[in-house]
Amino acid sequence: MKIIVIGSVAAGTSVAAKARRNTEEAEVIVYDQGKDISYSVCGIPYQIGGEVEELSALTPRNAAWFKKRYNVSVFTEHKVTKVDHANKQLEVTDLVSGEKKLENYDVLVFATGASPFTPPPFNQKEYDNVFQVRNIQDARDIGAYSAKQPKKALIIGAGFIGLEMTEQLIHKGLEVTIVQLEDQVMPPMDADMTFRVEEHMRAKGVNLILSDTVKTIEGETSVERVITTNGITIEPDIVILSAGVRPNTELAKEMGVELGASRAIAVNKKMQTNLPDVYAVGDVAESFSVITGKPIYRPLGSTANKMGRIAGDVITGGDLEHRGVLGTGIFRIFDLHVGQTGLTEKEAKKEGYDVEILYNIKPDHAEYLGGKELTIKALADKETGRILGAQAIGQGGVDKRIDVIATAITFKAKSEDLFHLDLAYAPPFATTKDPILYTGMALDNALKRNPLLTPAELIRRQNSGEKLQIIDTRSKKDYDKSHVKGAIHVPLAELRERNVELDKYVATVTYCNKGVTGNASQNLLLNYGFEKVYNLSGGNKNYQSYLKMLKSKSK
Repeated sequence: MKIIVIGSVAAGTSVAAKARRNTEEAEVIVYDQGKDISYSVCGIPYQIGGEVEELSALTPRNAAWFKKRYNVSVFTEHKVTKVDHANKQLEVTDLVSGEKKLENYDVLVFATGASPFTPPPFNQKEYDNVFQVRNIQDARDIGAYSAKQPKKALIIGAGFIGLEMTEQLIHKGLEVTIVQLEDQVMPPMDADMTFRVEEHMRAKGVNLILSDTVKTIEGETSVERVITTNGITIEPDIVILSAGVRPNTELAKEMGVELGASRAIAVNKKMQTNLPDVYAVGDVAESFSVITGKPIYRPLGSTANKMGRIAGDVITGGDLEHRGVLGTGIFRIFDLHVGQTGLTEKEAKKEGYDVEILYNIKPDHAEYLGGKELTIKALADKETGRILGAQAIGQGGVDKRIDVIATAITFKAKSEDLFHLDLAYAPPFATTKDPILYTGMALDNALKRNPLLTPAELIRRQNSGEKLQIIDTRSKKDYDKSHVKGAIHVPLAELRERNVELDKYVATVTYCNKGVTGNASQNLLLNYGFEKVYNLSGGNKNYQSYLKMLKSKSK
């Protein structure tokens, strides 16, 4: 059997390695039009910023290493230009010599990855100070240009790469401006969470321009000046395009491989396409949601490696299957770690779920050992209690909380199951009631007896004219500093005596600074016979943040 893989980064090399582990009988050949193989795309911003000293650390393996280790022939700077699947033959062009050759195959694997999207008007011509961050050559080019000591950077796009490059260029001393088409950074997340990121970025000196695009460019060989659609003028020394990626499907489409709803190659759980003996893996292939079962496109190195291993196993007689993804991701932006998994609020509602939403604001570990605030937004399905997703922001402990919730979602855990997890505890690492345990407890309570109300829903109800009884249970000092519109002040310590001043039959909302005292007040009123009592999720702190976000987005 002759296996040919097109593409030699994460997915392609994983196919080859797993196939060889399973059998010594197959001939395995890998073609790639680039110069480098099996490199870490995700590490490139950190090498550019200097956290990774040598670029070679991101390219630990080469073609000779693969030949020696796996007896796999890897040909770099070779482009597959045509595929005749009826005769199982492809045409390969040596990009150095220009020579062409024909190659037969029994099994063909597309691991062609994805290419950065070049937004107009940057696609009109070549500029010597405009770069993308997708491969090792991009890192070399940016490194070479850095010798000119640019002072001002313009970054187009505020996704993973855009934010990571922002952090690294600020660390290098550059002034950074981001222009983002959407009205928030990290569009896959909920805006009320990413607003916290935006505030942090601005506090670190980032010039963040949202809901805008570059309209015109001035300069012949270099971008000297850009003017946005909203009339803002920016004069950058270097421009980084990070406006997302598009799967490289052209060759596959030409031979009749079907694409999915996401425009990536459609595959089944065994990474097989609609054509026999043709597979697709990595950033060129579509995945599916663990929760909904629907196709989704989430190009990540971790998923690419997984897909490659599955395809390599199936091709050589194994029975591995892809089990889908949750869209789990994490990034660092200065002092903040930001992670997510599963469905966001907007995604869950679009899918038709009636969700309970919790904002859990707690220290990531014991405060007396330096614990810092961690904010978790978690969702549960009201009908089944199943955890649907979570987003988390903090200075520490984000990764492990997101990973625990991702694991829980994968095994269809309900909110009550989170509370019963036996998690590692010691003061340097967690609190006695870990944020995960509290998330499960509060969501389970909300589903059964103690409903939560988000700031967005509270404001919507107020604006609709609904009669609400809003109780601020904090100190007078905190109330005077800021409070929810229309709230009356009744501290928890006085609520037992003063609840007679309230109407038991009017929908009531209790709140405190972050949620705990509000919940205690909610329980008290429910015990006194109040018909409907909500706790404002995340308390006044979350409410004020939401108001601030609304104000900033309305400018």
